[in-house]
Amino acid sequence: MDDLEAAAIVPPEGFSPSVRGPYTTHNGPMFHRNGPDGFEHAFHVLPRHCNSMGIVHGGMLATFMDGVVARAVHGATGGHAAVTVHLSLDFLSAARKGEWLFGAGRVTRQTRDLVFVEGVIRTTERDITRATAIFKPMRRKID
Repeated sequence: MDDLEAAAIVPPEGFSPSVRGPYTTHNGPMFHRNGPDGFEHAFHVLPRHCNSMGIVHGGMLATFMDGVVARAVHGATGGHAAVTVHLSLDFLSAARKGEWLFGAGRVTRQTRDLVFVEGVIRTTERDITRATAIFKPMRRKID
């Protein structure tokens, strides 16, 4: 049933399917757009994203957030691959099956060796998760 639900998802206006690595693709589907306020991510909460209490699993929020803040780093480094050194999450509110979650990140500081970033995941009405993260840029570029 989940795969059929995933195949039937129509993203919000302006969002396109995201092509990502196998882990994130397996946990998707994920979507993105280059909006008026910058690069945004989105996913529609399916039953497989929820825990036994019927709310989005913290691990799913962490996975989504890691991609959100990594994309901000990607933009700030001119497309270089980067690895997560630190990711700290604050869970602010619960999200449930059927809701759309949106994420955006922004770089707050960049040194020669590290990139510091903040992110937020929200619904249209409330913030769900916020994060701070540190990434180590690598030498190779990615598409």
